[in-house]
Amino acid sequence: MWQELAVAFSLVLVLEGLAPFICPERWRLWVYRLADMESKQVRWVGLLSMISGLVLLTWLR
Repeated sequence: MWQELAVAFSLVLVLEGLAPFICPERWRLWVYRLADMESKQVRWVGLLSMISGLVLLTWLR
């Protein structure tokens, strides 16, 4: 179980690093826009991201 969790975390790091590596200017602008959002909006983005991940994980398994 711990090994699977470590693999999943490693994949998250790889995926999170893709955007700043491929297009750093766009990534930087996106981060600035995210910083300008209200906390409530950021929470909604996080919630939608988690739900999307769970749906995708369920579908793949």
